[in-house]
Amino acid sequence: MNDAPHSDPSAVARVRAALAAAGLADTVITFDDAVPTAAAAAGVLGCEVGAIANSLVFEVDGAPLLILASGAARVDTKLLSRRLGGKVRRAAPEFVLEHTGQRVGGVAPVGHPERLRTLLDVHLAAHPLLWAGAGDHLSMLSISYADLARVTGAEELEVR
Repeated sequence: MNDAPHSDPSAVARVRAALAAAGLADTVITFDDAVPTAAAAAGVLGCEVGAIANSLVFEVDGAPLLILASGAARVDTKLLSRRLGGKVRRAAPEFVLEHTGQRVGGVAPVGHPERLRTLLDVHLAAHPLLWAGAGDHLSMLSISYADLARVTGAEELEVR
């Protein structure tokens, strides 16, 4: 797989459509340079790394699990494995692309072919405005914690 930063207008369009379908404003912005990490995004946006909602795909017994986690911390897979009753492991890039239609580094919380089981890091609630990937390495969207929980149908949980 080519890990070079890239633009994917069709993935971004699906994210925009999902926001519109949920009754949310189109807050997608596209940058000239890639923002594939929380640190890169926070630097460009001028916000705290903790306000970046990383869309991380894990595999639990063969099924996808989307975790919307604060960019300020790592997900504790052992903790989640105990809580969920199945082995939680980071998904391979091909698995991520298959289940989200988006590449690692640009995965959005919405705009996937099918709704994914989603967990929302409760630590993100500390930030009035969150930023998340919007389908490719060049795009981000802004959203409130409440709207993120609503549009994804996420279960709010301690993930670290």
